[in-house]
Amino acid sequence: MGDNSAIQWTDATWNPSTGCTKVSPGCRNCYAERLSTRLKRMGNPKYKNGFTFVLHQDALDVPLKWKQPRKIFVNSMSDLFHESMPDDFLVRCFEIMLKADWHRYQILTKRPEVMLRFAKQFGKIPDHIWLGTSVELDLYNHRIETLRQVNVKTRFVSFEPLLGPVGKVDLTGISWVIAGGESGPQFRPVNSEWIREIRDQCIDQETAFFFKQWGGRTPKSGGRDLDGREWNEFPDVTKKSPIAVFPTITGVRR
Repeated sequence: MGDNSAIQWTDATWNPSTGCTKVSPGCRNCYAERLSTRLKRMGNPKYKNGFTFVLHQDALDVPLKWKQPRKIFVNSMSDLFHESMPDDFLVRCFEIMLKADWHRYQILTKRPEVMLRFAKQFGKIPDHIWLGTSVELDLYNHRIETLRQVNVKTRFVSFEPLLGPVGKVDLTGISWVIAGGESGPQFRPVNSEWIREIRDQCIDQETAFFFKQWGGRTPKSGGRDLDGREWNEFPDVTKKSPIAVFPTITGVRR
């Protein structure tokens, strides 16, 4: 999986690793696991191990080959902060992002505590790298608190697949929110009031809101219309953040 993406909020995907393990209810019907199984059946060598966590050394330099600036979703088929990710390989991924700095990188994890530990060693994350976490139920709102501690300009939260109301959330320091229902043959329906609750809090707290999908058997089954419009907001990246000196990232330990 590389190049152009069908995901509405990004331009391309880059997968220096593939495969993952389930950590919460949102993982139950994982689209990446389903797709990995299909690609394995099709004989794709990258997925010969199915959804087992695997590093792909030959994919590391992919962003350097894309000369036109893109929004790049990092590890759409895995989690960059998976517990099996070696420190040295994670460092190499960030070194590529530092080098190919004409792109904008979107990194999403269900393991923000690992992200935070790495970021504390790294220092201030450069502005062209966005860091986010997934929250599917109010039980996991604590991930937002962890993300807020990461020293990065653009933090984002993906409430997808949204499986229940998340209640009142503090979006202080959160630049962007994505929300959406689940898709796939065993999708769990989303309630429109759960989405509106998030949308309204984004408006009140001046956080950009992107509604990805209602979901269904396919991602496009229910469309994207919410109260008569599509919500396609992105964070304002024109705002300046303080200039920082970045420490070396070799020898990072979690």
